[in-house]
Amino acid sequence: QGSGFYKTPHIDRLAASGLRFTAGYAACTVCSPTRAALLTGQAPARLHLTDWIAGHENPQAPLRIPAWQKQLPLEAVTVAERLRGAGYSTASIGKWHLGGADHAPEQQGFDINLAGTDRGQPPSYFSPYKIPTLTDGPAGESLTDRLTGEAVAFIETNRDHPFFLYLPHFGVHTPLQAKPDVEATYVAAGGLPDAASRAGKPIGGEKGFGQTNATYAAMVESIDDSVGRIVEALDRLALRDSTAIIFSSDNGGLLPVTDNRPLRAGKGSAWEGGVRVPFIVSWPGLTAPGTTSDEPAITMDIPATILDLTGVGGEPGAPLDGASLAPIFRGSSLERHALHWHYPHYHPGGATPHSAIRAADWRLIHFYEDGHDELYNLRDDPGERTDRAAAEPARAAGMRRELDAWLEEVGAQFPTPNTGP
Repeated sequence: QGSGFYKTPHIDRLAASGLRFTAGYAACTVCSPTRAALLTGQAPARLHLTDWIAGHENPQAPLRIPAWQKQLPLEAVTVAERLRGAGYSTASIGKWHLGGADHAPEQQGFDINLAGTDRGQPPSYFSPYKIPTLTDGPAGESLTDRLTGEAVAFIETNRDHPFFLYLPHFGVHTPLQAKPDVEATYVAAGGLPDAASRAGKPIGGEKGFGQTNATYAAMVESIDDSVGRIVEALDRLALRDSTAIIFSSDNGGLLPVTDNRPLRAGKGSAWEGGVRVPFIVSWPGLTAPGTTSDEPAITMDIPATILDLTGVGGEPGAPLDGASLAPIFRGSSLERHALHWHYPHYHPGGATPHSAIRAADWRLIHFYEDGHDELYNLRDDPGERTDRAAAEPARAAGMRRELDAWLEEVGAQFPTPNTGP
């Protein structure tokens, strides 16, 4: 819920202007599935898009991963398609990572696509960018600043017209590259440049090494500056009161680049550090300033909320796995029993194939390699250090049945024993 090293004054002000969810979750422990869930409102397991594109191949692993989707299916209906059909101008400015030219933002409801390709990270954070869908700027121009400028221009163009802006920054993804002057301020504050900060530390694992990476911190600050510029533009154009801003992330922080403690592990893991993310909703007049909610919220709730608040609604035959968060804005609660995850893959961050469920304060994780379950009480043990499955067999069995029923309902794919070629 904050950092003593990273400086995020604009994000902090955004949170203070609206509602901050203390139990915000990404739909997956890696990027592409969460992005698909964000756009469609459907769980990655339902879409069969369950790993980052193009994923990891691990032919020596005990389990063989299923044949999953490596692009967002064109038949999947996105929130952009629904809003454009209702008269909104739509723009995707930034990372796409949901397929190539035949599955690009233009095919999924966006009027404008700037910088979106099948790649999950940019060749460079400074111009020349070498991104086919973004013209280069002056040498050395910051990619984060450029995308923000394009977003502000889109807002200005549509100041008198309903618009939907999707601004998925590449930062803070690798390669870690920051503005030298900003990075220098974090070095002066006791941090280390990226290479020195990560030296001798393995990718992934369960143990953080502190928040000391000055390069990463400077990239975080650039994202924060972007948030400030977007809010300033809305204020300047007298659009702030009629605009909802939703801020979140696609997965937990990458170890050892950052540290998610007290949460366990990070991106690419089965535990909370892989899926707990910032989750802020700010709309003056609807979200009371300075409020927090402990009610769990997940990526799929974002399109459900947008469609509810705009009055656009869903589409027959395209079920939403998320819930509108509007009742929480009005002081009520959601009629939802549980959240679910499914990751039938391996990841260098430490993940082996697993599924998970959170109901109230309890979270159960089922691991497919050996079939064991882990059960944690997140209220008493947010770091998931004490497995309660043996001490609470009835609770574990009940949650496992509920998880299995959900997996069947969404048509989830499962790993199978790896018996060789």
